[in-house]
Amino acid sequence: MLILFLRHAEAEGHATSDFVRRLTPKGTEQAAKVGKFLARCGLVPDAILSSPLVRAHQTAEIVAKAVGLDLVEVPWLVCGVELKEFVIQLTALQEMRAVLLVGHEPDFSHLISHLIGLPDPGALNIRKASLTAVETSDFHGGFGQLQFSVSARLM
Repeated sequence: MLILFLRHAEAEGHATSDFVRRLTPKGTEQAAKVGKFLARCGLVPDAILSSPLVRAHQTAEIVAKAVGLDLVEVPWLVCGVELKEFVIQLTALQEMRAVLLVGHEPDFSHLISHLIGLPDPGALNIRKASLTAVETSDFHGGFGQLQFSVSARLM
């Protein structure tokens, strides 16, 4: 399975709560770049799963429109998800060829580190609006292969 990790695009610094922070105009442009990149490169996943937080949902919505898919909001991609929950949820999706997850840091760096066998998640810096791809058939750690990681500004 190819797992595409997309950290949400740039969001407002302040809002009434962290849950409702919206994308900035720059963030909207970043998300559009990611969507165009995926379509241009033929990296259209079987499903797009998004955190319910507004900034992630908006990012996923823009990307989904660019690649012609619907998005599915899943509560387990909310900030602070436990590694064990990631593994359970990914295992349930293992029949898919490719899936795009839209979420947050430091969750993604922890999961990617786990999948590819890095002992220190701090060794990864998953930037806003960056797309990271890991190929794996085993979600229990250390068997994944990092395929690429590219930020929206390089797309």
